[in-house]
Amino acid sequence: MTKTPSLSVEVLHNAATLAGALLFYYYFPVTGESSAVWQLLLFGVGLALLIWWIIRELMKQLAAGSNGVKIRSLITLLYPVVALFALAYYLIQRNDPTQFDGLVTRTDSLYFTVITLGTVGYGDVHALGQLARVVTMIQVAFDLVVIGAFVAIASSRVQVLLAQRGTVPDKPAGDDG
Repeated sequence: MTKTPSLSVEVLHNAATLAGALLFYYYFPVTGESSAVWQLLLFGVGLALLIWWIIRELMKQLAAGSNGVKIRSLITLLYPVVALFALAYYLIQRNDPTQFDGLVTRTDSLYFTVITLGTVGYGDVHALGQLARVVTMIQVAFDLVVIGAFVAIASSRVQVLLAQRGTVPDKPAGDDG
């Protein structure tokens, strides 16, 4: 039997991950002229690593069974995702100021990323150029898949908890699925 961390340890881990992602984002050096191809390659590698990390964490959570699935720990994975996309938007805008309307600073880029994640889209910052639109579409697709996986994990956790309490309604007769 493995010992699960206390809520306070999880909150501290969550806060440390958020602080680390923000420090990386705000202090990642972007001075000088660097190749857009190099930056896109770096973004692709970063995105691939994040996808690997999220899949690994989801598999670990599923393998842990009913006692191990913690949606709080999965949400922590969103912090580096937000930092990566925000940095990508900021670099795109630095290389070509016509790619976004209203995106000037790192905070503008972080704001755009969070608003896109939340699918709110106030319209004050928006993608104009083709590259900016492609990366934004990638973020939206990525967010939908990740959030869908989180919802699936959370709903399976609820089903397990209800089954343990004996409150799951019986399936109707003839329901094989």
